[in-house]
Amino acid sequence: MSLDAIRLFALSESRALGESISAALGLSLSAHEERDFEDGEHKIRPLENVRGNDVFVIQSLYSELGLSVNDKLCRLLFFIGALKDASARSVIAVLPYLGYARKDRKTKSRDPVTTRYVAQLLEAVGTDRVLTLDVHNLAAFQNAFRCPTDHLEAKNLFVEHFATRLLDLEVVVVSPDIGGVKRAEQFRETLTLRLNRPAGSAFMEKQRSAGVVSGEALVGDVKGKTAIIIDDMISTGGTILRTAHACRRQGAHGVHAAASHGIFVGKADQVVADPSLDSLVVTNTLPPFRLDPELVRNRLNVLDVAPLFAEAIQRIHNGGSIVELLEEL
Repeated sequence: MSLDAIRLFALSESRALGESISAALGLSLSAHEERDFEDGEHKIRPLENVRGNDVFVIQSLYSELGLSVNDKLCRLLFFIGALKDASARSVIAVLPYLGYARKDRKTKSRDPVTTRYVAQLLEAVGTDRVLTLDVHNLAAFQNAFRCPTDHLEAKNLFVEHFATRLLDLEVVVVSPDIGGVKRAEQFRETLTLRLNRPAGSAFMEKQRSAGVVSGEALVGDVKGKTAIIIDDMISTGGTILRTAHACRRQGAHGVHAAASHGIFVGKADQVVADPSLDSLVVTNTLPPFRLDPELVRNRLNVLDVAPLFAEAIQRIHNGGSIVELLEEL
């Protein structure tokens, strides 16, 4: 099947990533209008015919100055509704970073389960499919949606990045908490295959209550080895930094960190600059706009997810396998 029946839109401040994805596909972004009114309301509509097309809408759901995650979610919902009214054959929400994915269960009485509410909103306006990357809790994400979902992983991008730099170093993969052990183990298994030698594993003890993180124990042997801390996101960076310091105390010769989404709030600048980290790697699901530009140039490696999303979009349109895509190395 050709790509003639695809329409690709990139909303709000996701245009740079959208242009990269469209270039990887060999398509042009479709035109749309986003208009703000004086009272804070807005309208959004396609400026091209979408009747009978598979329409992919790219929108990373994160907050930035002048445009909150709620603004972006609302624009996305209204646009999907407009596309369905314009007789699109299907509308696929491409959400490189899915906001509200961390509140996926009740941890206190009468807590909201916001992940499920976002899913219900997307389904209510007619979303046919959701495509995202490295959500915080995959099981919760899959259970929240009734429409089909596709979940991409940055794992292979990270494996290739480190495999070309580690050479003959002895490596141990570290999860910064027990909840991330499965993610770290999948990365470790793939890295082992790529390096053709075993990589070790370790994890950090962590408890969180009322926003306060505690726990200092590092389980696993990192002494004399190069540690790679793997996580789904860096927010304030406190979790990564605790783990990096623990690795150094336990005698790690080198410490690197990789996270799919670089949110970088609060004092994240200090974390990125901390000498306990030899390198820090993220993807471009959202730009590192909160960090000092010089720090980004000197201390941050940003990997491009556009080719991965482009291939996934093509496979969804043509009925190809996302599973096989994720298994390719």
